[in-house]
Amino acid sequence: MTLSEHPPVPLSGPRFQTDPTELYRQIRRDHGAVAPVVLDGDVPAWLVLGYRELHQVTSDPTLFSRDSELWNQWDAIPADWPLLPMIGRKQPSILYTVGERHRERANVISSALEGIDPFVLKERAERFADELIDALCAKGSCDIIAEYAMLLPVRVLASVYGFAEEQGPGLVTALNDMINGQEGALEGQQHLAESMVALLTAKAAEPGDDVASRMLGNTAGFTVEEVAQDLMVMLAAGHQPTADWIGNSLRLMLTDDRFAASLSGGRHSVGEAMNEVLWEDTPTQNVAGRWASRDTHLGGRRIGRGDLLLLGLAAANSDPHVRADAGRLTGGNNAYLSFGHGEHRCPFPAQEVAETIARTGIEVLLDRLPDVDLAVPAAELARRPSPWLRGLTALPVTYTPTPALGVLG
Repeated sequence: MTLSEHPPVPLSGPRFQTDPTELYRQIRRDHGAVAPVVLDGDVPAWLVLGYRELHQVTSDPTLFSRDSELWNQWDAIPADWPLLPMIGRKQPSILYTVGERHRERANVISSALEGIDPFVLKERAERFADELIDALCAKGSCDIIAEYAMLLPVRVLASVYGFAEEQGPGLVTALNDMINGQEGALEGQQHLAESMVALLTAKAAEPGDDVASRMLGNTAGFTVEEVAQDLMVMLAAGHQPTADWIGNSLRLMLTDDRFAASLSGGRHSVGEAMNEVLWEDTPTQNVAGRWASRDTHLGGRRIGRGDLLLLGLAAANSDPHVRADAGRLTGGNNAYLSFGHGEHRCPFPAQEVAETIARTGIEVLLDRLPDVDLAVPAAELARRPSPWLRGLTALPVTYTPTPALGVLG
């Protein structure tokens, strides 16, 4: 990697919890659109902060490949490196498949997700949301993150994928451990892998109307291991970002006067809040990654063959070269990069599923707890330390205690 007048930036630390927007602004000022960073263990990489540069990287899968075998740092990576689940080597999932094989796998996933009846999806999201609120509505206070947002997406996804409902809590713990890239990351990945194998074994014997059965029944010739890996990716990518989308949107609505009207019964602002979060407070901050297949240049930097590039989605969303409106409500503008870009972007059916779960979760909560309010000053709300995903550690609220729906019935 080429040297800079400023040292590489550690992609960790409290600034990701406090003010990542200012952190990315500082990195862009010091380094430009492509910045040298170091990961856990002083592992070097490039962070792509520029909107145009990120488009360039994600639009050229030959030069900037998803094939992690190209990485020039593998000899320096220990077997217990906590970021291995996020970067991976010899993982037969769609994340690291390239070319025609990737397109075939993407089609299998999209077809399986398109098979989800949107009415069934919304009904299950509403039912699970009501059940979760039934468990907390009489208390008068709760933590929306731990008691609601972190439970709803995985319950809905597990249901439509084919899991039994009682498996949800264990999947939540495993997913969070894996995604955070801290202690327990490898164990979380192992639990998730074992759960997927067990699910596919059951569905091979007795198929159902679910995503796992549709993927197994596809005639594209993928192995059970490949299907298991893809389901792991789909569950991880669908659960935590959606939970954070719910939490970040509710935080915005509870702390910004522009959305106060929606808390007294109106719904016209829910979609606007969700859209603004994708621009200003996107759950997926940074994505690993792409690997340069040859020496090249990007954003004025010399990128060496095998260098790792991290996609700075949050930073690119706030790139001043394309965001003259930064800091204002973005309305229906959906040119954000929160779902990625290019052939490896989040499939459109998966985006629709995530939006249905998140929007339903927010609307049901506001309907059931119409006077919900923050229980602590907004400045005390804290974020998780992960540089990859941006979400609250807790969102404590108060509300008028109400009886559960079952009691009313």
